[in-house]
Amino acid sequence: MARLTENYSLSGPGSNKDTRHMVVHLGNSEITYAPGDSLAVVPRNFAHAVDELLSHLGLDSQTPVDLPTGAKPLREVLIQQYILNRVSKKFVKAVLERLPEGAKKTALAEIVGNEEAFDDFVYTRDYTDVLAEYPAQFSAAEFLPLTNKIAPRLYSIASSPKAHPGEVHLTVAVVKYHTHDRQKLGIASGYLAHGQDLNKDELPVYIQPTKHFHMPPPDAPMIMVGPGTGIAPFRAFLEEREVEGAKGRNWLFFGDQKKECDFLYEAQFADLQRKGILTKLDTAFSRDQAEKIYVQDRMRENGAELWKWLQDGAYFYVCGDAKRMAKDVHQMLITIAQEHGGKTPEAAKEYIEVQFAKTEKRYLKDVY
Repeated sequence: MARLTENYSLSGPGSNKDTRHMVVHLGNSEITYAPGDSLAVVPRNFAHAVDELLSHLGLDSQTPVDLPTGAKPLREVLIQQYILNRVSKKFVKAVLERLPEGAKKTALAEIVGNEEAFDDFVYTRDYTDVLAEYPAQFSAAEFLPLTNKIAPRLYSIASSPKAHPGEVHLTVAVVKYHTHDRQKLGIASGYLAHGQDLNKDELPVYIQPTKHFHMPPPDAPMIMVGPGTGIAPFRAFLEEREVEGAKGRNWLFFGDQKKECDFLYEAQFADLQRKGILTKLDTAFSRDQAEKIYVQDRMRENGAELWKWLQDGAYFYVCGDAKRMAKDVHQMLITIAQEHGGKTPEAAKEYIEVQFAKTEKRYLKDVY
């Protein structure tokens, strides 16, 4: 059980995001970690959201629920153990069965019967949304099996344990959205950002050690691509290299929407540049000009130098969005191997994906 001791926004006025820096104090736990590891946070639901749901279900908050550890009140069990911010399909089907014949039942049956429509329906709704639209009664024993258990959420650690003993720093993008006339928050990011009294509330956490995302040898050059919250492990890597006095050169690519309000840890990186620890910093702010510029565009502009770093033994790291960014960065590495390594498309792909990534193990990803 840890405690949050700091929680402040890194996003400036005018940002479309709320990205926060959080400091988790590990107390006397003697928990240890290394740069590249993740912190697993076991989130909880907001009490007011649980109370709203209980009123729609028509259930008493103190209804006892039998658990392997003994009986607990339903309200406490819902706060601590069940995902309530997105409705399950099995619950919607159970609601459908309970609805009286009529237009509402027909409409919901059509949605449930169409896979794409059903996916869309559950994507934007929580249990309260569904019950407000389609009232139905459930006992506690009927309701709980229709929901899913909370699973821990993993956050890449943004600090070096040598620079911040007894602490874990996180870079968290708070998920906020408005659907069906109600404001919603991501279960873990919302809980961290708005569900904790600093230095008081207890936060269940554990370390998830990385299997592969380790730092290179101290004298090896390091290229890091981390747009948005993907910056987290690279802040840790640079802090670790500073404390250790590592001699390897460090090159960081960072991107976000607007320089004015989305340049996370700008002052710290400027300081690391002044000290000569951060050898080279290239940024891409996609919305600061008419055409969007991303980290892979900056890679291409610096292709000759990037290729030289790779030939000099640099390790290449990428952290962040797996769907688009990591794929685009991967493709750009192959392009650079063609344009500056004189390789055919097939040979460039083979070099990046087999020799560089698997044989030499110098291409490492932490993508999600």
